[in-house]
Amino acid sequence: MQITSKLPQVGTTIFTVMSNLARNHGAINLSQGFPNFDCSPRLKALVQHHMEQGANQYAPMPGSPELRTAIIDKVERLYGWRPNADTEITITAGATQALFTAITAFVHPGDEVILLEPAYDSYGPAVELCGGKVVPYQLRAPDYRVDWEAFRQLVSPRTRMIVINTPHNPTGSLLEREDLEQLQALTRGTDILVLSDEVYEHLIYDGAEHQSILRYPELWQRSMATYSFGKTFHNTGWKLGYCLGPEPLMREFRRVHQFNVFSVHHPTQRAVADFLQTPEEYLSLGDFYQRKRDHFLRSMEGSRFQPLACGGTYFQLFDYSAISQEKDTDFAVWLTEEHGVATIPVSPFYSAAEPEAKVVRMCFAKTEEVLEAAGEVLRGV
Repeated sequence: MQITSKLPQVGTTIFTVMSNLARNHGAINLSQGFPNFDCSPRLKALVQHHMEQGANQYAPMPGSPELRTAIIDKVERLYGWRPNADTEITITAGATQALFTAITAFVHPGDEVILLEPAYDSYGPAVELCGGKVVPYQLRAPDYRVDWEAFRQLVSPRTRMIVINTPHNPTGSLLEREDLEQLQALTRGTDILVLSDEVYEHLIYDGAEHQSILRYPELWQRSMATYSFGKTFHNTGWKLGYCLGPEPLMREFRRVHQFNVFSVHHPTQRAVADFLQTPEEYLSLGDFYQRKRDHFLRSMEGSRFQPLACGGTYFQLFDYSAISQEKDTDFAVWLTEEHGVATIPVSPFYSAAEPEAKVVRMCFAKTEEVLEAAGEVLRGV
């Protein structure tokens, strides 16, 4: 049987490779992006409660009305206005499904999609499956900022979509007000859509403000934004997220969603709707993770790893050039096998030429004991 792959260049993800390597060598795993601590016992009890109350059949295709309303309440609390809970939000099986659905709904064969790279690894394959072409804009260490004059040179008559991610995985950098204003001006009067990955919206540090597309009414009219409760509430295995967008775009999004997933785990939706009634559960996350970031940085003091700025997410980049000039993929394998700490190299997040920077990503969504143990090992490298 002959099979022609639709993704011939795609192999096993770097996350799977490094997590398997960590497991095989008994290493401290700072590679894959998930917490090693549990979610709220109250949230788990709420899921059980709604199971017992009978929320065990299909939820409505766009999501349970209770959860959609609770999210819109949150949007109003944070951004000062209310999208329509009936027509401008859809609950999804995690943010990755939302991203895939949005790309599938709007990208046609031959369309170009500009990605800010390093980029989360699901964007490019989704574009390619639709017959689109990835056009990469390379962000560079140490600050990973966008030069908008250079960015404009990538826009062509075939540009259909621009994908942004703030706070940014894997770099921890933030898009600022000026960036969103530049993007708004760049897309004005065009048919270009913006897909904004905002799964770390609550993980913002040092007094910064999350620059969501929801703050920019003109930009909102041509945009969709995706979010993840797994990132927010420490339960990535639940795969619950959502997508916001103006009604004309959401109508097309749902055309795909209904045949992709149709609806998402019903009792979990009802439980999260109840949980959102306590805003402190998500408003306190920035302080919670900033303390972890700072604790990890203190544990790394005296090492030869040099931290780069981290304005958000639960990832910290380190420059290892004082230790080695190896490629980051080789260095990450060596660090796991020889020293027992697994990290993620940054180069696999690029689709074009390999970057020159010697940088690896470490996840600090871990208990203090794990962060201290990792720091002790890495100070000796």
